[in-house]
Amino acid sequence: MKKLFSLTTLFLFLTISVGSAISIASETTDDAKPAASKPAGDAVVMLSNEWGKRACEVWNNDDVLTGGLFESGWVNNLKDDRKYRIIEVYREDCADSPHIQLKLEPKDNKAHCLSGGVADDKWWDFLMWATTEDWTAMGNGEFGPMWGMMSGKLNFEGSMWEAMQNMGPFKNFLLMFGKVATDASKCN
Repeated sequence: MKKLFSLTTLFLFLTISVGSAISIASETTDDAKPAASKPAGDAVVMLSNEWGKRACEVWNNDDVLTGGLFESGWVNNLKDDRKYRIIEVYREDCADSPHIQLKLEPKDNKAHCLSGGVADDKWWDFLMWATTEDWTAMGNGEFGPMWGMMSGKLNFEGSMWEAMQNMGPFKNFLLMFGKVATDASKCN
């Protein structure tokens, strides 16, 4: 019975994933892309400590991230005795660079970014990595999270179920890479 449940769950997940991927891949509206204006501020090295701080500011000004992840209950799904959730990211082609973490807490009925910067907590909730080229493409809205994961351009560890339930915010998270003025020509 247990194997049947696992196969049924896998089939259901793949059915939802493929259907979502086809839907996401077929969307070509300009709404999926960040504003045409240049990101504000001087460029910082992609996924540097300063990038993490600026990404946290962008997060806190994004209603889809702050509101959507609070309304879905995602930000309140805290583990152990922590008071925040962690998303950790890194650049696959910058192997010697530190990972960056965003720490997210429930605050004032929002998923608030408490801090962003070099990883200092080993217990992340989600870990994502991609090449510089693919982070840039996702930040420009060229493809979203579902297509990124299915094509192998976005690597992901964490609860796939939670990610699937929060595709709108997940997409906006990736668009942050286009909203922080970034120098992607070097590793940090």
